[in-house]
Amino acid sequence: MGRQRNGHQFVPASGHPAGLRHRPAVEQFRARYEAAVPALDEQRLAEFAARGAAWPEVVADADASAPHGFLIFWRLDTTPVMSLAGNTTRCTAYLMGNHTIAEQMYRHDPAVMLYVPLRTVIYAGPDDRAFFAADQPSTQVASFGLTPVTQVGIDLDRKLAALLDALDVPASEPDSPA
Repeated sequence: MGRQRNGHQFVPASGHPAGLRHRPAVEQFRARYEAAVPALDEQRLAEFAARGAAWPEVVADADASAPHGFLIFWRLDTTPVMSLAGNTTRCTAYLMGNHTIAEQMYRHDPAVMLYVPLRTVIYAGPDDRAFFAADQPSTQVASFGLTPVTQVGIDLDRKLAALLDALDVPASEPDSPA
């Protein structure tokens, strides 16, 4: 899924077919990512919990809300705070996931919530071009040593690769930020 450094996957955010080196500007790619991975509707989840909704209804809602299988649970533009220390690189950090997929691991060990939702980052490289970084789900959850959890992690790897494909990010092209 790209080049690894310190256990993280670094993937160039290419707005063009694989093999072309042009990357979109970070803001352009961030807008595409946030359109492909909509924000979690926390109020709707709270309403489901308040009325004790049946799990199949929650699953159907997640499936309808997440066109690529993922929702944004949290977003932080790190740039304003990091700029106080003189850093000029623009960066946005996310927690991206799907609560119905997380449940498939949670039932085996609630500690999987250390790794789901997934941490993702979009940041500006040279010339304000976008980079995308994420932990590989299967490597994170494999540490539990539970086959069903590891299998869900492998399925998440595939979903993440499909999302990157939908965003025209060549997940297999190694690259590194400068």
